[in-house]
Amino acid sequence: MTSLSDRLLVSSARNSYDPDVEIDWDAPLSSSLWFVPEKRSSLWGTPLWDTLSADQRQTLTRHEVASIASLGVWFETILMQLLVREYYKQDPTDPRAQYALTEIADECRHSVMFGRMIAKLDCPVYRPGPFDQGLGQFIAATATGPRMYAAILIAEEILDALQREAAADETVQPLVRMVSRIHVIEEARHVRYARDELATAVRAAGRHRLAYDRIIIARAAYLTGRRLVSPDVYRSVGIDPRAGARVAWANPHYRATLRWAGEKVVTFLRDLDLIGGPGLALWRRSGLL
Repeated sequence: MTSLSDRLLVSSARNSYDPDVEIDWDAPLSSSLWFVPEKRSSLWGTPLWDTLSADQRQTLTRHEVASIASLGVWFETILMQLLVREYYKQDPTDPRAQYALTEIADECRHSVMFGRMIAKLDCPVYRPGPFDQGLGQFIAATATGPRMYAAILIAEEILDALQREAAADETVQPLVRMVSRIHVIEEARHVRYARDELATAVRAAGRHRLAYDRIIIARAAYLTGRRLVSPDVYRSVGIDPRAGARVAWANPHYRATLRWAGEKVVTFLRDLDLIGGPGLALWRRSGLL
């Protein structure tokens, strides 16, 4: 019987893309198109949004997509380190190990693609704060089992939901749509792999191990929900970051976007009993529940 890893290796050979070839990096950006769908902007539907000019609204969405891409690069860098550590212990003739290397190659291309897009947009790289940078280094160096796959799966599936919508939205910049399309097609394999590995790891984990993992997973969910759009993006349109973040967090439209983007992964993690205990408060504060 063909294993999931075998099938994913075949899919990777047939459906992988080179952003250098597939994307026209020299094409000018449109002055009339959004960088995220208008209704997904964190301030959309608020009185503060109404005070912004058309140019400011477009600028805000440009920085918001740069923030999302920055978080994607950060998580993908952690994932590559996790997969390399796992591969070190595996049999290089095993398709499971070979797919792990194939996924690392995908993530290398994705991180370069996101970095080039951020540069093309003339935006800063919106990094997590010092505490989360340290937590990321800790997870990259130590995480195994359920917390390893679940923490990454949260970010992957939330980005997947946002990018699937953006890729099909003709009001969004062609550059963002093409970056989203490539990432969605290739990331679908990564999500299948991570879900399968996570379910296997949960079955093998003991009760005390899962209790600890739930807390780490909850912290990853909190970071993803809270830092998907960095408060610093509001500086691009003259809004104090703390004031902008307060308005965004109180915005029912943005809160609905977070819940919508996290719906699939939240359901999956609940089915595996990975949401609960002391970490539940972090999940609630993440905006994903």
